[in-house]
Parts: sequence; C-alpha cells; structure tokens
Amino acid sequence: MRRAQKSPRNLFSELEYAVMSSIWRRRSATAEQVREDLAPAHPLKDSTVRTLLGRLEEKGHLKHEVDGRTYVYSSIEPPQKFAVRAVKQIIERFCGGSAEQLLAGLVDQEVVDAAQLRRLADEIAKRSGGGGRK
Repeated sequence: MRRAQKSPRNLFSELEYAVMSSIWRRRSATAEQVREDLAPAHPLKDSTVRTLLGRLEEKGHLKHEVDGRTYVYSSIEPPQKFAVRAVKQIIERFCGGSAEQLLAGLVDQEVVDAAQLRRLADEIAKRSGGGGRK
C-alpha cells in the first residue's frame, strides 16, 4: 500500500487553499463563514474548519482578531504576494536560482507562448524605463 505524500510545508493543501480563498474573497471571516463558504464542495464540521484556520495561522498565512468571543481571521498578505513568494521558492529550489531557467521550462512545456513572453518583456521594459519593443 502506498503512503500519501505530504505537501511541502509552505504550499496549501486543497482544503487550506479553499479556506484561504474564502478569506481572500471576504477580506476577513469567522470560522462559521468559512464553513458556510466551503460547504457546497467540502461539508466540514466546525471543529475541522477551526483546525484548518489554526494551522494556517501557525504557518503564518492568517492572523486573527477577537470580536467578543469570536475569532475573525484575515490574511497576512493578498494572494498575489503569496504567489510571488511561492514562485521565488520554486526558482531557488528547482531552477538553481535562475528565473530564465523557469521561463524556458514554461515555454518548453507550452505553459506560456512566445507572444506572452513578448508582452512580459514589454511590461518589464516599461517598468524599468527602457521603453517598449520596437
């Protein structure tokens, strides 16, 4: 029998991502609100949702404030910043620190095409003050 592989510590499991999506969409949420959001695809007990929220807080993705007796959770950062951090880790771990190697792999595997790379190069040139492509 094969053992289930554990996810790397800083990547989200499917349920953790669903919880984060709920909180990102709402800006902040209670455990009950998250449970309601997840219910159609993931009917969970309240205690399971609270465990997930606690785990995400321990990992440094969430924080909470107390409103009466209720914890109100919010994200430490927006999803785009988390994505950037995750991509930086991928570049360091799998591409020897080379963003170019990652992009070349994305082209090789047909994740991005030449037109998308040209648009990206144009955007980089605009932001760095180098003007667009000619």
